[in-house]
Amino acid sequence: MKIALLGAGGKMGTRLAKNLTGSRFQVAHVEVNEAAKARLKDVLGVDCVTPEEGLEGAHIVVMAVPDTAIRAVSHQIVDRLQPGTMVVILDAAAPFAGHLPERKDITYFVTHPCHPPIFNDETEMSAKRDFFGGVAAAQSIVSALMQGPEEHFAQGEEVAKLIYKPILRSHRVTVEQMALLEPGLSETVCASLLAAMKDALDEVVRRGVDPVAARDFLLGHMNILGAVIMGEVDGVFSDACNKAIENGKPRIMQPDWLNVFNHDEITESIRRIT
Repeated sequence: MKIALLGAGGKMGTRLAKNLTGSRFQVAHVEVNEAAKARLKDVLGVDCVTPEEGLEGAHIVVMAVPDTAIRAVSHQIVDRLQPGTMVVILDAAAPFAGHLPERKDITYFVTHPCHPPIFNDETEMSAKRDFFGGVAAAQSIVSALMQGPEEHFAQGEEVAKLIYKPILRSHRVTVEQMALLEPGLSETVCASLLAAMKDALDEVVRRGVDPVAARDFLLGHMNILGAVIMGEVDGVFSDACNKAIENGKPRIMQPDWLNVFNHDEITESIRRIT
């Protein structure tokens, strides 16, 4: 079974190309950028092919291209695909925004990594330092069959487990749910709050705290506070900590902040990034 990997020489494409090496799939590495072609040749020793060569006879097309390019690239290739071809998209943004071309006789499968969790059982240093995933640390994935026959979910999941391996858990969601997870939960909320925490760290340093001491203090408290909040340990906060949270949240968070998960808010957030 042939996979056409579009953008094979890019940052994400190279990650996927490595993990597809040695699989049961015949992989056609499609890349148009000369520097990216050379990089993939140096890393994996493979030669890239043209889009025409890669798409010829392809059963699965994996789009390892930026979100901002999904609309243009998908419209460029859609007429070359045979009926029943599966197109794998690595993020929910473009599918949710309606950027994929309408064609009822092909499958759209959307998948995204959860990345290795903070709380894990990794013991090897290579896994401990694999923060992105897909190299040494186990991570979970989420996948959605946007359109296509039900039996194609298993086929898409097989590809997803290969490109993101090693896998901890595989979850099935809808495209709409995936959009709630990203950009909603992971970027709009989590990344924003982490950026605010870094701002807070910089502020206490500006006020005279040693930067190494401040960083150690914050990261250590992130560990234990996160373990309690997320139920990783059976523990409770002190009365003083609970009071600090009660007083702190109104100072830091807008009262209606959960509205970032409203459909219109998610739609607008995705519009800005695609």
